[in-house]
Amino acid sequence: MFSFKNTLLTLLLIGVFSSFAQNRGSVVEVKDPEIDSLIARRLYLNRNANNYTSNNSKALVLYGYRVQVFFGSDRKGAYSLQAKFKDLYPEFDSYITYTQPNYRVKVGDFRTRSEAEKLMSQLRPSFPTLFIFNEKINPPKIENYNVDR
Repeated sequence: MFSFKNTLLTLLLIGVFSSFAQNRGSVVEVKDPEIDSLIARRLYLNRNANNYTSNNSKALVLYGYRVQVFFGSDRKGAYSLQAKFKDLYPEFDSYITYTQPNYRVKVGDFRTRSEAEKLMSQLRPSFPTLFIFNEKINPPKIENYNVDR
């Protein structure tokens, strides 16, 4: 009798669970149609992020040259060399990048390689290891141009 109760209970539970498993549900998607247009706009902006600024006006993407004045894993060394460079040459912008495990300090935004080489020859006495890199640069500032031409 004891095993009959267990068998009957087991069959009853299997029947209940199998009845739940037999029911198929359906999913109804309810959303605002504006969501699709927002997703499409986000995809478009991400694809064109390099070519447009935040106010959707055409941005200027320039490739040019920078002079690397520091390469190494010492963070303090990179920042102190950047400060030293800014003291000696305040007219040039400097940039620190980190690619694990090394820091790089690059200076200048030059349109031509000859401009970068000119700076490199000036820097050689103060900074012994110098290299020129071709990469994206910042466009020249408007105030650097004479508007009365």
